[in-house]
Amino acid sequence: MFTGLVQSLAEVANVIAEPPGVRLVIRIPVLAAKTAVGDSIALNGCCLTVVAVDDDCLSFQAGEETLSRTNLGELTAGGVVNVEPSLRVGDAVGGHYVLGHVDAVGIVVARHDDADWCKMWYRAPQPQMQQMASKGSIAVDGVSLTLVDVEDDRFSVALIPHTLTVTTLGRRQNGDRVNLETDVLAKYVQQQLQGNKPSPS
Repeated sequence: MFTGLVQSLAEVANVIAEPPGVRLVIRIPVLAAKTAVGDSIALNGCCLTVVAVDDDCLSFQAGEETLSRTNLGELTAGGVVNVEPSLRVGDAVGGHYVLGHVDAVGIVVARHDDADWCKMWYRAPQPQMQQMASKGSIAVDGVSLTLVDVEDDRFSVALIPHTLTVTTLGRRQNGDRVNLETDVLAKYVQQQLQGNKPSPS
């Protein structure tokens, strides 16, 4: 469980092929010093398990399913990722409940900068658009954000200068792919409204 409050950016130190998946190695000294093998950490909003801790680096294994359904498959050495350790009992929830289970990949379709601020538009698949509402919550690359405009196939968020500086979102341009996770409460509401269809016998 996460809150969508990215704690830091981390450099991708290496991407090692381990067919059919890869090993992602990120350099993050402060977090590496207090992380153990088996801990859960979200990279760009995708929950992964730490498989090795080496000095100032953490290693993760991403399988074929993860690589095909998120933007982690696009990572290369020298890139950066948003990093958030999982919640611990008693931690403050400053964003919204984020599971670290990416629902879909969205695409940046417009970026409107105004001084140090930005309004960004993303296109998303229909199933995810149906789970969004203006003033509701969305996680984009693991960042907890408030939905501003929600249209048939796209939505917008307003990004403050701090978010643009300390997350990957400030680097995103038209055509870039981002990980999306809709609000878990919206998923349950949609399921209840649709009703449970009986399984064919």
